[in-house]
Amino acid sequence: MSPLARLSGLAAAGLLFACAPAPASLPAAPVAAGPGIAVTAIPVPLNPARPDETRLGAFTYAGGLALSSSETARFHGLSDLVVDADQQITAITDEGDLIEGRLVLDAAGRLTGMTDVRLSPMAGLDGRPLPNKAASDAEGLAVLPGGDRLVSFEHQARIWLYPAAGGPPRPAPQPEVDFPPNGGMEALAHDPERGADAYVVGGEDSGETWLCRLSAPCVPGPAVNKGREFGLVALRRLPGDQTAYLLRAWDPARGSRIILTIQGPAGEAGRLELARPYTVDNFEGVDFVPRPEGGYRIYLVSDDNFQSSQRTLLLAFDWTP
Repeated sequence: MSPLARLSGLAAAGLLFACAPAPASLPAAPVAAGPGIAVTAIPVPLNPARPDETRLGAFTYAGGLALSSSETARFHGLSDLVVDADQQITAITDEGDLIEGRLVLDAAGRLTGMTDVRLSPMAGLDGRPLPNKAASDAEGLAVLPGGDRLVSFEHQARIWLYPAAGGPPRPAPQPEVDFPPNGGMEALAHDPERGADAYVVGGEDSGETWLCRLSAPCVPGPAVNKGREFGLVALRRLPGDQTAYLLRAWDPARGSRIILTIQGPAGEAGRLELARPYTVDNFEGVDFVPRPEGGYRIYLVSDDNFQSSQRTLLLAFDWTP
């Protein structure tokens, strides 16, 4: 997302939504990086001032990485991710690229690396790579049973379904709402308890959500209770009618701040907050992976906005409700 455009409008209204400064320039169009790229993964502590710290309330830090690649200028701008039980990771970028790979864990289950990485441009309805930033600003990702992928886009607000078998995408139902260019459908998640073709969409600025299906129009869902300075940037549906919301704020004095809140029928079931001095950046994506021993492995990914002053961070936490 482009924060400078947001700041100018929001500051006039006395609001500062979460973003980091926009890059001075961006590649004009997606460029394939070949069948595979090497990714460098540098470990990062939860708290740089106290490297041995591993607990934040009910959440246990399970490793974190600063990711980069010297083989392509496209490995930036990661805006959402999905991780399966075999640690296969799928991510999208706000320049319209698809990233696939495998997470590496050590003997204790801590996150240590990312391997077998492939990067490729996402296609438009005509089968060609998306042509420019306005068309390729992918923000939300949901994977349906069978492997079909749903992707939500900002600027040109839409949701497309990318078939697991390959080929061009096709439009999917979306909320009939006029979203602001940089405050639209950031949050997207499969909703398996409502059906194999069900998904949830969340608006960044408004905090409103919509319940959608491939076979039916979207209808309003519950609104997220969030502070005015926070934007809804990701969500995930969990068993037991629980929903995890990732909220993000940014201002020049305090930098990035995030709140991950897990809401259920009985109220808040969990809450993780990250702000300085903890390791934090422009986090935009979250996923929950059930653990064999119970609870969840949570992954958070940050969008570096193609800026050298920011990082692509992937952090892991373990949480047992």
